[in-house]
Amino acid sequence: MSKYDYDLFVIGAGSGGVRAGRMVAQLGKRVAVAEESRPGGTCVVRGCVPKKYLVYGAEYGNNFKAAKGYGWSADNIRFDWTILRDNIQNEVSRLSGIYANILAKNGADLFKERAEIVDKNTVRLTTSGKEITANTILIAVGGRPWMPEIKGIENAIMSDDAFLLDELPEKAVIIGGGYIASEFAGIFAGLGVKTTQVYRGNNLLRGFDEDVRQMVTEQQKMLGIDVKLNASPTEIKKSSGGLIVSFDDGSKIGTECVFMATGRKPHTVGLGLENAGIKVDDAGAIIVDEFSRTAAKNIYAVGDVTNRVNLTPVAIREAMAFVDTVYNDKPRGYDHSNIASGVFTIPPVGTVGLTEAEAREQFGDKIKVYTTNFRPMKNALAGKDQRCFMKLITEGKKERVIGIHLVGDDTPEIIQALGITIKGGLTKADFDATCAVHPTLAEEIVTLK
Repeated sequence: MSKYDYDLFVIGAGSGGVRAGRMVAQLGKRVAVAEESRPGGTCVVRGCVPKKYLVYGAEYGNNFKAAKGYGWSADNIRFDWTILRDNIQNEVSRLSGIYANILAKNGADLFKERAEIVDKNTVRLTTSGKEITANTILIAVGGRPWMPEIKGIENAIMSDDAFLLDELPEKAVIIGGGYIASEFAGIFAGLGVKTTQVYRGNNLLRGFDEDVRQMVTEQQKMLGIDVKLNASPTEIKKSSGGLIVSFDDGSKIGTECVFMATGRKPHTVGLGLENAGIKVDDAGAIIVDEFSRTAAKNIYAVGDVTNRVNLTPVAIREAMAFVDTVYNDKPRGYDHSNIASGVFTIPPVGTVGLTEAEAREQFGDKIKVYTTNFRPMKNALAGKDQRCFMKLITEGKKERVIGIHLVGDDTPEIIQALGITIKGGLTKADFDATCAVHPTLAEEIVTLK
């Protein structure tokens, strides 16, 4: 009989935590999972899933406008925010319940309260005060939105709040240039909100390929978003008409809603990491080795709390590697290179591999860059000016493909398959030898010259 209550205790029931808990429980181990919010984590409860539903909702608004070019009468269109909001939350609740049931069906115990670390083998449930011991602890608590400490910041909302608004504002200012800010700017604009997006940089989506950044900035403007660059907020002040946001360039904007989408930080404050000697970096992220092991040898961490690659599928892959390492006698880390991802702006972005700047830094003049920029067939009859952009980057005499960057309808779907080609080391010749599927958007990637 083990001297511990559980073989594994998981703190956090998001995608990574639930995957690890389920798989270890299936091996016959005693597993417990603690979650202070709802099972499903950021992705299911307040991130990817409800966000994508909002994007779908916003796209309907644009499609109704385009429908006339295809012979459909789209007059007297009315949008009801409460119906969309409540339908999304009902679906979120259903999915969260599935996550809880997955743990239960596999014999894992779920504690619906916060857990904090007492020592390397003990956690305390903060609501009940119960202390529980475990041979191994996995931290998978994810991240939380971060807002700058400026005067009047209490008047702003963050992404967690945006899903639950009592009513949709007529005007909104979204602060930030990352994927959350850019996605929500498109959502708000698509739902009929007069939207301003303000970012301190010279183009949106820092860290993405420069051509993609330029394209997305232009497409945001086409949606009717007022994009204001090279400015940071200094104060948010209440006024008789709503809110007034002041910026460091001296400008001011009146609005009903200020949405801070200025980034996320690992949710490690108050977790008791110091009680087990676990180290964190300057951003509060848990420092782990290639096997996701912390400074405490029996404590591991996966997902956004480690701030490696903050994507739901990555957390799941890291969790699977953890299970193999600790329980299947197959020590392995997860390869974080060449991970495909999507940004659900309108139109969306799909990207995998190196940006052009990264490729030039690594390979110099050995790279070749192929691009195309065109108006998709679908937009011709719709009378829409939105365009599609594609970039393929190769290196060496054999022209191994090392980067693909797309902006346009369905590009996140396309990049999923194209990610396989980069992981597989395919060349431009392999792309050229592949027959196009016509007429499609995706055919352009195999006809680039």
